[in-house]
Amino acid sequence: MTDVVATTPGLYPLPDWAKEDLSDLKGHQKHDLIDGEEAPAVADVYADVRAEFVADQQHAGLDRIVEGQGRWDDMLAHPLTVHENVETGGIVRYYDNNNFYRDPKVVDDLTPSGDVASELKAASALLAADESLQATLPGPYTLADLATDEHYGDEAEFLDAVGDFLAGEVEQFPAHETLFLLEPSYVTNAPGDDLNELASETIDRVAAATDADVVVQTYWEAFEEKAYAHLMDADVDAVGFDFVTADRAANLECINELGTTDDVALGLVDGQNTLVEDPETVAERVDWVHDQIPAQSFETTYVTTNTETFYLPVNKHQAKLYVLAEAADIAAAEEVEA
Repeated sequence: MTDVVATTPGLYPLPDWAKEDLSDLKGHQKHDLIDGEEAPAVADVYADVRAEFVADQQHAGLDRIVEGQGRWDDMLAHPLTVHENVETGGIVRYYDNNNFYRDPKVVDDLTPSGDVASELKAASALLAADESLQATLPGPYTLADLATDEHYGDEAEFLDAVGDFLAGEVEQFPAHETLFLLEPSYVTNAPGDDLNELASETIDRVAAATDADVVVQTYWEAFEEKAYAHLMDADVDAVGFDFVTADRAANLECINELGTTDDVALGLVDGQNTLVEDPETVAERVDWVHDQIPAQSFETTYVTTNTETFYLPVNKHQAKLYVLAEAADIAAAEEVEA
């Protein structure tokens, strides 16, 4: 019987009041975005945003609570864009959508900054004793893919350095139950033969920096078979699959032909569409995926949105938190009955 866990990959939409306050305090041009040294008044707004994000998840009944990443102006590039040895370049399209981030140009050695750890410590202080914190980070392959190397001079050396950087960040995290490494680039721009092994090794290195359960979450597209096969060499607890927009048959083919981890994360609620799903329907999707993998049962099934939800209006995002929690409860009850 699988343990069904309701969670999200983080990166939540800012409330309207926060957008207004931050616009007044720091502006909204490229040079006004977060650089890791925000003024106290700006930091106070983000602290209030964090508290609202945590409260929303608590009220919805999620099993894992994320910090929400309200400060991440540059989405998954954030851990680099606030780094002292990174210069931000021009605006770059974030994958194939209408969001943009500042190009992080790495100009010197990447050393751990503690930026994400400080956010997680603040979030941890908001949790009750029986609640579980979930950390969110970009995976090393994705972070390297989003950045520009102007220091290391070699693609493999740069990816290796990004892996070390993220592992160093994780070592500073407070106690957490789960770590989600978000790796959309792993499927949208899969590593080539020259990087396949190293991409898996760097994920393994980041995962080894924590005692928490580690989930490598992919989205938007399905795995290429060779990249997936190499990822299976990484010592992670779960791989996450997009069952909303990616080719379901291709992902299932990888799982059924090459196997997968003991746990699985299922992106079953659309993180980019304002249509709010029915919890019963989402629970049925959990059962459907399990049925498509007859040779394997899972110790833990994470039920999540397929992508970050910062694309959504706040009220739709909040509604989907409740959907995830209720769907997981329904799916768990059906597991007990079965």
